[in-house]
Amino acid sequence: MADSSFDIVSRLDRQEVDNAVNQAAKEVAQRYDFRGVEASIAQQGDTLVLEANTAERTLAVLDVVQSKFVRRGVSLKAMDLKGREPQPSGKIYRLVVPLKEGLASDIAKKITKLIRDEGPKGVKTQIQGDEVRVSGKSRDALQDVISLLKGADFDVALQFVNYR
Repeated sequence: MADSSFDIVSRLDRQEVDNAVNQAAKEVAQRYDFRGVEASIAQQGDTLVLEANTAERTLAVLDVVQSKFVRRGVSLKAMDLKGREPQPSGKIYRLVVPLKEGLASDIAKKITKLIRDEGPKGVKTQIQGDEVRVSGKSRDALQDVISLLKGADFDVALQFVNYR
């Protein structure tokens, strides 16, 4: 019997991100508490640029974007918010939020170490670029690995694809 396998990846659904950003921009344009504060949301490639006239309003715009991400099924872990604060740029406060995609090599190593240490026996892992392939003889063991990884907390959103 051939080995079963699946891949662990971290990908963004670009269409859902666009939809969430567009919905958030519409809400910011229509909400009463954002009237006259020059609040805006723009997506430039893999970054979101949030602007408002005060730092608190900029964080409120971020909250709107996060709520739209959750509603559209996009993980909040896709946003790199570590150490990011609204920065003054003239009269406007600007917050630049990069979007993360792909598994960094250090996170891939943490995943493989966790599977080796706490996962079922007979499961092999292999790092392939920005994804990790997990293979084993038993499909039940692979299901155990998936549940183990769902319970672990990594800084990225994990998806499990190519389950064979």
